[in-house]
Amino acid sequence: MIEVSLPHVSFEDNGESVRLVWRETLYADFDKKELARALKRKYRIKPELIVKDGRLFIDTDYPGIEKYLAIYIQNNLGALLRNRYTNRKVLYIHEDLDVPLLGYNAFGLIDRGTNLIQIRGVSGCNLSCVFCSVDEGPYSRTRKLDYVVDVDYLMKWFDEVARIKGKGLEAHLDGQGEPLIYPFHVELVQALKDHPNVSVISMQSNGTLLNDKLVEELAEAGLDRVNLSIHSLDPDKAKMLMGMKNYDLEHVLDMAKALVNAGVDVLIAPVIIFGVNDDEAEAFIEFARKIGAGKRWPALGFQNYVPYKFGRNPTIAKVKPFREFYTWLRSLEEKTGMKPLVLKPKHFGMEKREFIPLAFRPGEIVKAEIVLPGRIEGEMIAKARNRLIEVINTRAEVGDRVRVRIVRTRHGIYIGTEV
Repeated sequence: MIEVSLPHVSFEDNGESVRLVWRETLYADFDKKELARALKRKYRIKPELIVKDGRLFIDTDYPGIEKYLAIYIQNNLGALLRNRYTNRKVLYIHEDLDVPLLGYNAFGLIDRGTNLIQIRGVSGCNLSCVFCSVDEGPYSRTRKLDYVVDVDYLMKWFDEVARIKGKGLEAHLDGQGEPLIYPFHVELVQALKDHPNVSVISMQSNGTLLNDKLVEELAEAGLDRVNLSIHSLDPDKAKMLMGMKNYDLEHVLDMAKALVNAGVDVLIAPVIIFGVNDDEAEAFIEFARKIGAGKRWPALGFQNYVPYKFGRNPTIAKVKPFREFYTWLRSLEEKTGMKPLVLKPKHFGMEKREFIPLAFRPGEIVKAEIVLPGRIEGEMIAKARNRLIEVINTRAEVGDRVRVRIVRTRHGIYIGTEV
């Protein structure tokens, strides 16, 4: 009996297939018959494959067979890789692909003209919030694949961005979904902590994937703050808003306390849907005070629900104009003494910085190469001038060279149409 061992990998028996789980967030299903055929072609034998206690064994003592099967699995992993939470196909972005990490909204780096740089190493979410602005999660009707960016490649691009933006940066881990499904989250925090231009490391999270061990690892790696998405303190209402029957509010509240106890600051960040959870505002404030949130930064970041064209827009939501929303926040400040609730960049040490120079002008027509499929139907991702362009309403395929008219350049996110 020989064991097949791979780093950060466990195995599950799925009947006719062997499921490889990589770093707890990604998986690939290998057909047992195909694995047996590969062994038969190489060694003229057909041993039994056995999965036990998360480990894969081959019922033989043939020398070298475990190394061969490990290499076979690694060589075929990319084509089979999927997101464990969305079950969507995953495209793994690494240096050899030569895909720029500036220009696209779903992965890479985003500069909005301040000392805060958004870092998006992964797309996808383990929840399906009813108000999600990008229709994310297991029940998404529009998102058809996910991306994961290799951590070394992500840091290579961050180095270049940091060189342009200067020192005193806040590195903010966020994304179109849940950043903690990124398989290298601890390594990324450690690398950012060691970067000479980074002063603060923050993260957006729904908190469900945290546990005591991970909280300690993130704290030791250098995480400074978590903006924690908690939208109701009522368990049933929370399940409804998060779009998941198995959402465990008590666990998330416990993790909020664990973060504070580990020295990580917490900002409670509810999306307020008037008529649904606005009556819980004072309870959110009380909870934030109770756990000691907001030691270095504001304790709460109430967000006004806004409908989006490609998001989920629940019929129960009442849209409140921002002027009225800010009036509501000021009344809460006066009533509860919790300040600030009307948040400004200065509360987070944010300051304006020169933008990374734009690569394209609106209306410009550029020659570009299609390098990746997009996340929704009719979308592809093109490359030109070392930047990515989201090409919409196209039938182009990967490898095609197309002419693209740039229609949007806001914050260095480029959107174009084929001409």
